[in-house]
Amino acid sequence: MTNETKNQGADAPSDFIRDIVAAHAAAGTYHKIITRFPPEPNGYLHIGHAKSICLNFGIAREFYGICNLRMDDTNPAKEDVEYVDSITADVKWLIAGWADHVLGLKPTGKTPEIQMVDGRKDFHLAAKVGGGSSVGLEPFYASDYFEQIYEYALQLIHKGAAYVCDLTLKDMDEYRGSPDRPGKESPYRNRSMEENLDLFTRMKAGEFPDGARTLRSKIDMASPNIWLRDPVLYRIRHAEHHHTGAAWCIYPMYDFAHCLSDYIEGITHSICTLEFEVHRPLYDWILGHLGLTRPMPHQYEFARLSLGYTVMSKRKLMQLVNEKMVTGWDDPRMPTISGIRRRGVTAPALRNFAYHIGVTKYNGVTDVAVLEHAVREDLNKNALRRLAVLRPIKVVITNYPEGQVAELDAVNNPEDPAAGSRKVPFSRVLFIDRDDFMEVPPPKYFRLRPGGEVRLKYAYIIKCDQVVKDAVGAVSELHCTADLESKTGGATSSRKVKGTIHWVSAAHAIEAEVRLYDRLFTEENPEADGRDFRTVINPHSLEVLTAKLEPSLQDARGDLRYQFERLGYFCLDRDSAPGRLVFNRTITLKDTWAKEAKKA
Repeated sequence: MTNETKNQGADAPSDFIRDIVAAHAAAGTYHKIITRFPPEPNGYLHIGHAKSICLNFGIAREFYGICNLRMDDTNPAKEDVEYVDSITADVKWLIAGWADHVLGLKPTGKTPEIQMVDGRKDFHLAAKVGGGSSVGLEPFYASDYFEQIYEYALQLIHKGAAYVCDLTLKDMDEYRGSPDRPGKESPYRNRSMEENLDLFTRMKAGEFPDGARTLRSKIDMASPNIWLRDPVLYRIRHAEHHHTGAAWCIYPMYDFAHCLSDYIEGITHSICTLEFEVHRPLYDWILGHLGLTRPMPHQYEFARLSLGYTVMSKRKLMQLVNEKMVTGWDDPRMPTISGIRRRGVTAPALRNFAYHIGVTKYNGVTDVAVLEHAVREDLNKNALRRLAVLRPIKVVITNYPEGQVAELDAVNNPEDPAAGSRKVPFSRVLFIDRDDFMEVPPPKYFRLRPGGEVRLKYAYIIKCDQVVKDAVGAVSELHCTADLESKTGGATSSRKVKGTIHWVSAAHAIEAEVRLYDRLFTEENPEADGRDFRTVINPHSLEVLTAKLEPSLQDARGDLRYQFERLGYFCLDRDSAPGRLVFNRTITLKDTWAKEAKKA
């Protein structure tokens, strides 16, 4: 394969779908490889969608193609412009600087053009690629094809391949049968073409109430594939649509609209998750019965992403939101892309996970530790180091002069020498984390204790001389002495102590709300054995603290990531305001869940 058909510099993974596309590219089967990412706008995208985004956009990127962003919006009862906006934002965020140059959009308001091919009318809507700019462009919408899809339905009626059925949904299910029991034909199956045309046009005109009639394909009620037993193509639904308003009262079913949308856009490889494998014969049947003039798309299926300690059903995620178990779709504990973004995971980290976890035909569960490793690996390289104390306890350095302030050097990122260093103030009164002191410590405890020594990061070795307690017996402050020659460059700087802890100067510290997020569920499979997933929600998935931070964090930015040294990775939350900083913990420095699992 040459560079003209395959982007050798893309560092792409290898899998069976890419092998198919590579063969087509090498053979010149298609003028251009065109994929699509077609979510239904009935909820926010989740991490499972990230795998599909990275696969579809990755293939377009690797093979110099296009990947269309399309809203498969055929169900007005569940869809909303809020979801359209969130989907668009999430996709653009995830592919920015990586595959935005292959993002296929359409001119705003543009609908398919009519063209004549071999004397027959055809519909086509080509993508525009903005090279990162989407000014004047918008996603594709299946609802923009409603007129064309309706015309295709009329063609099927004319060919005797579709009929209007008056069975109720309950009766239709009964007539359809089961996998081990063949169905029986609807009593309305053999209506004349004229009657079907009359009834269908009257359905469109709004003469009948919801559920009174459907348009069904005429395939085979004895087919072993239950999806071929005269599936419904159109249903009546008197409902406002987020994109078309009240223009329609009949709406195509997903299976009917999906394949025709692919055709109209010139999709070459329609890549779906594995549950659509049984739908592929219907996909091919619809396209094959319409006598279409241009090359037809083909559907390929792969195993969807299942991730431990999560649920990814949109219905269940909506349940979490509606029942206020989380604060919204973008709650940082949610597996939604918007939640993951808000938690502080970067697009490169999520792409690295989703792009390289593998594409197979076999369902399985991916260990959430794989995702967490990708996040830590990215943040370790890029996060700025800062000092922060989450649960402050006061420390007085009794031999350090009152009023004296030293500016100590602290590195910004040991993984990146180019990140340089900064100054942090040191004074007589400090804060350390309460977790770094114990009056009666266990064996091998190397942090501060009465009579014990630790090194303050970037500063001095200190020794705890006195423990001061409040009226109820709780430790309120520690009095310590510092070895004032133990700082870098000092006479005793090489003296070894086993523990190093972080700190902030009390006089210079700024306060911030810090939200410690953790996994939303306590079990790897929240739905194991049919249990209610809500019964295993982690009661400790969020802890809110008032922390003390080094003063440089007053200028924290939302586009940067920070490692609070020894504590974890953090980002500035959108709830922050002047004088009120809010930080979210993205992830701990180490996998604390693995340690707990070993104890069990």
